[in-house]
Amino acid sequence: MPEIAGSVNDLVEQLGRLPGIGKKSAERLAYHLLRVPKSEALGLSDAIRRVRENVHYCSVCFNLAESDQCAICLDPRRDQTRICVVEQPRDLMSLDQSGAYRGLYHVLLGRIAPLDGIGPDQLTIDALVQRVHEGSFVEVIMATNPTVEGDGTALYISNLLSDYAVPITRLARGITAGSVLEYANKEILADALQGRQKF
Repeated sequence: MPEIAGSVNDLVEQLGRLPGIGKKSAERLAYHLLRVPKSEALGLSDAIRRVRENVHYCSVCFNLAESDQCAICLDPRRDQTRICVVEQPRDLMSLDQSGAYRGLYHVLLGRIAPLDGIGPDQLTIDALVQRVHEGSFVEVIMATNPTVEGDGTALYISNLLSDYAVPITRLARGITAGSVLEYANKEILADALQGRQKF
């Protein structure tokens, strides 16, 4: 019995290292994996192994890919004149699933965060500047997260790209449709006022 308990404890510990998973959630997941058919539990481990062995960053935009380039970079139907800069591959997926944007992307793989020890050289900023230099873009869209670090990263990149004759835009921010002003925080209201449009 100690052998089984040790294996379960090891699994709980590994699951507990995942972001957003505390000890109780890790225990629930571990006991769930013990209850499901063996093939289902081993299917999860096989999927994890395949992801770690087959998925890497696209050589062009740094999105997740199983070949040298991701499906977006290989798609000739995409608008090759616009590039949207995001922090992480999951941000790219969210924007692309909206269907509102059909251009190219560039994933920074983070944001400048000096307090966390993350500087510009640890991101893919140099590769972005090179793409803009070599490409014929008519717009660079800064879609970093609306945080202090995201805004700082966008400003840093905008300054680097200021020598190129390409307009740099930022995602609109402000009050979402259906919300009530009295419940919006001051940052959202400030963004809404600064980004107001002609009626």
